[in-house]
Amino acid sequence: MHPFHLRDDTGRRQWRRMLLAIEQMLVLTDKYPGMLADDLAGYLFVRSSGHLASLMSLINRGAQRAVRTGTERFTADLLDGVRIDEAAEHARAALQASLDSGRLRAAPRRAAKANP
Repeated sequence: MHPFHLRDDTGRRQWRRMLLAIEQMLVLTDKYPGMLADDLAGYLFVRSSGHLASLMSLINRGAQRAVRTGTERFTADLLDGVRIDEAAEHARAALQASLDSGRLRAAPRRAAKANP
C-alpha cells in the first residue's frame, strides 16, 4: 500500500477519513470527536510519514500508554513518548518543518457555501 500524502485536498481528505475511522474504533474513556482527525492530524502524519503501518503502531502503542497512565486520551505529549519504526522517526524532523512553515497542511480546504 502506498503511503498517504498531503500534497492536495484529495490526499488530505483521504488522510482525514482514515483518522475518523480509527477514531471511531478507538476505545479510550476520554476520547472525543475530532481528537485524531482534527486536533492531531498533522502530528500523526509527521510521526507516521503517512505510512499506515507506522500510524497503526503509534495508535496501538499510544492507546496502551494512555490506559497505563490513566489519561485515556491522545495528546502530542503522550504520543511523543511512544517510539515507532526508525524510518518514520527519521522523516519526522523534515515533515514537521514543512508543516510548521505552512508548505504542508493536514486539513483539507472547506467547501465554499453556495449563496441562496
